[in-house]
Amino acid sequence: MSTSPGHPALARRLGTLDAAVIGVGSMVGAGVFVAFAPAAALAGPRLPLALLLAAVVAWCNASSTAQLAAVHPASGGAYLYANRQLGPWPGFVAGWGFVTGKTASAAAMALTFGLYTAELTGADDAGARLLAVAAVLGLTAVNLGGVTRTARLTQLLVLPVLVVLLAVAVLLFAGTGPAAGGASGAGPGGWVGAAWDGTAWGVLPAAGTLFFAFAGYARVATMGEEVRDPARTIPRAVLGALAFTLLLYGLLGLGLLRFLGVDRLAASTAPLLAVVRDAGWAAGPATAGAVVVTAAAALATLGALLALVAGISRTALAMARERDLPGPLSAVSRRHRVPWAAELAVAGLVVVLVLVGDVRTVIGFSSFGVLVYYALANLSALTLAQRPRWAPRAVNALGLTGCLVLAFTLPWQSVVTMLGVFAVGLAGRALVLARRR
Repeated sequence: MSTSPGHPALARRLGTLDAAVIGVGSMVGAGVFVAFAPAAALAGPRLPLALLLAAVVAWCNASSTAQLAAVHPASGGAYLYANRQLGPWPGFVAGWGFVTGKTASAAAMALTFGLYTAELTGADDAGARLLAVAAVLGLTAVNLGGVTRTARLTQLLVLPVLVVLLAVAVLLFAGTGPAAGGASGAGPGGWVGAAWDGTAWGVLPAAGTLFFAFAGYARVATMGEEVRDPARTIPRAVLGALAFTLLLYGLLGLGLLRFLGVDRLAASTAPLLAVVRDAGWAAGPATAGAVVVTAAAALATLGALLALVAGISRTALAMARERDLPGPLSAVSRRHRVPWAAELAVAGLVVVLVLVGDVRTVIGFSSFGVLVYYALANLSALTLAQRPRWAPRAVNALGLTGCLVLAFTLPWQSVVTMLGVFAVGLAGRALVLARRR
């Protein structure tokens, strides 16, 4: 896939650590602070099983992405891979699913930042949305300054968040809460949940929802044109970031169930904040505990949003180069070597969604679009003639099957809405091609 005439290529400035941190930063903001509560509402006490299922599918997808990124080290992710391995129509479907699904993800992250920051400032809903818009605009300005700034700021945002999350993980297993039989143990539910009346079928849509929490592991693959030694760096960064985050999610998911119980976890809009309040960290002079966790949530969502906007813009750049999106989006800054036009367009769309959407609604939309994207990544990997020993074709086939199953067992509103979005995209491309002919 070539660069557009008159526009320079992106610069290879990211090493393995930079790339891995971008992946971790993309995942942690989504998973810990957004996805566990709606997944618990669907899966109930089987939340760990849903988390395991989402993790298996994510690992298969990461393996396929790592294979493809080593063979095709350019920006665009599965849009590029599907274009080269399957053809332009599958490539468009992958790119359209990523751009639309991840734009919804970015809006969810921005809204989560606004809601958590409002906890600290006392802002109302309108104030929270304005804070979210400010975050989008500020991080877009950072991204426009160059990919090295993006990587450095992600590191600064992620490291304190990880320290706080590990401290909370210790509290979850060492402390006592409503479900763990502590002083506040009069709360209902426990592991099984008094009010939860779902079935085992809820594991599948819960796994699809939790997949939203893992979808940042391959963010660096969409930035493959900016990675040094991509054949070696990208597989290490993708698989390393995912392995670390799997361990962290497992600890926090089990700990939240143990500490809060199914019912309170499912009903909570800020489960980690509920944990510190139940543990007494937010009572009297210990209010600083709640402030620390709330600040960590805000920082985590900023890290995820920063990487999301960068990843979406790189896929939009690749699509514009192939004329699947308007050509002006292929513009690259000669000074900072970033796709400035795509960055600004993505930021504008995210701002619109922030002003009109809500967090839980867009999670389902995002999950469906991204699962379709990764299904095509797995299908593309199946066509590779040469492959490493750690990624046999069975892994690609399992990932493809898992993505499709999780996508079409999401809540029906999400499925129907995103099928409509795909139909609009496909019809638009067909119309443009017909006019060109």
